[in-house]
Amino acid sequence: MPISIENALQEAAHLLTEHQSPSPRIDASVLLCHVLDKPSSYLYTWPDKVLTDAEQSEFDVLIQRRMLGEPVAYIIGYRDFWSLRLNVEPSTLIPRPDTERLVELALERLPADANSVLDLGTGTGAIALSIACERKDVQVMGVDLRSEAVALAERNQLENGIINAHFAQSSWFENIPAQTFNMIVSNPPYIDPEDPHLSQGDVCFEPKSALTASDHGLADIREICQQSPRFLADNGWLMIEHGYDQGDPVRTIFSDAGFIDVETLHDYAGLDRVTLGRFAN
Repeated sequence: MPISIENALQEAAHLLTEHQSPSPRIDASVLLCHVLDKPSSYLYTWPDKVLTDAEQSEFDVLIQRRMLGEPVAYIIGYRDFWSLRLNVEPSTLIPRPDTERLVELALERLPADANSVLDLGTGTGAIALSIACERKDVQVMGVDLRSEAVALAERNQLENGIINAHFAQSSWFENIPAQTFNMIVSNPPYIDPEDPHLSQGDVCFEPKSALTASDHGLADIREICQQSPRFLADNGWLMIEHGYDQGDPVRTIFSDAGFIDVETLHDYAGLDRVTLGRFAN
């Protein structure tokens, strides 16, 4: 039976609500826009437009996938982040709005005469490409342990037309040539492997290696802080995203590694999210 855009959205949102989607109407709208290849404004401009059989069938399939918990970004294959549209794959984390706060803070503190930034654990390339997009005078390097993530970041670079970034495979600093950067940024794994939230919501579909770290989620942060001074130019900044309840221990880790001007700043929800510090050689 033919169904209108508005009715299709209502039915889909009802189904997603029954399956505990945290944002059923938004999820349904994003998936229908993907099927129709239209912007969200189209749904509200033409609510009475009837879907074709093919459109309705494809929409039903996508809603079923979302009902099973699969993240919307993996279903449609991309996520908008900062000013970019980024391809996403199950081999990498889905870029989140909280990480835009890290980009914002990095751009605020990146000196006018800076020429280099390093992004550790780049994943989709979200942080590196956003900085490169805003500061075309700066060369940005992104590294990731997984070759598939490097390939994805390079694809996102190409499709967004960004020429002042490059990507390489490396376990943190392991394969980075001897050089210094004006700033190092990272959204590393910081979740405790025993955290019960790992079995809930979108994160249960994301790679655990990109989410969890030993020592209550602090092991990778500690390694980055200890190694960063060798790769930072004089007065260079290190900025790390972390969990909302990790501000105190992360500041201690920064201070123990010799960083000064250490502080933790909030995300858009007012929660501790990014700790930063400066290293004076």
